Amino acid sequence: MTHNAGNAALMIDRTGLMVILSSPSGAGKSTLARRLMEWDDSLRFSVSATTRAPRPGEVDGVDYHFTTREAFLRMVAEGQMLEHAEVFGNLYGSPRGPVEQAMQAGRDTLFDVDWQGGQQIRASALGAHVVSIFVLPPSLPELERRLRGRGQDSDAVIAGRMEKSRSEISHWAEYDYVLVNDDLDRTEAAMRAILTAERLRRDRQAGLGGFVRALMAEETA
Repeated sequence: MTHNAGNAALMIDRTGLMVILSSPSGAGKSTLARRLMEWDDSLRFSVSATTRAPRPGEVDGVDYHFTTREAFLRMVAEGQMLEHAEVFGNLYGSPRGPVEQAMQAGRDTLFDVDWQGGQQIRASALGAHVVSIFVLPPSLPELERRLRGRGQDSDAVIAGRMEKSRSEISHWAEYDYVLVNDDLDRTEAAMRAILTAERLRRDRQAGLGGFVRALMAEETA
């Protein structure tokens, strides 16, 4: 990963991050995640594993890792799921292996999870590498306006989403960073700043110790 010092571009290895993005539906999380991946094309979403059957057009390993219930539960028992949940009789979870590979290569992984998934990931063996960001709407009326503006849901569904939003928002204090998305460009800039700073933390630059030792061993002119 490139680290600039003065006019020289130094390659100092770093450990990849696990970036948790959470928000109530309609707060702009998906748009912000897409913008982050356009800013840094090495960023990738974690591909979830699921026991449900593939839908038409879905590709194994791209949309989901499709697996059996037995194999999924075995992964949970072996500590190979960073988080998991059962939804409408199907199991969903975030496999640990691909995330660890990305971290070792210095690549960051995005997680689009709710507060429960976030709690599980932070409590996992890789929790020290988590950066969690919660995105708030500027107001609940604005959140409802955005949901209605999609033109996808009935009044009853929107009411349910608004009720769930209150539950999600109540967990805001569990996150490292909380952003109010009243302006998409400003919020994106804040997210970029967060990732840039977190990547530069001393304890995340695995190659920094070796660089400093070599620096100290150099002879001055």
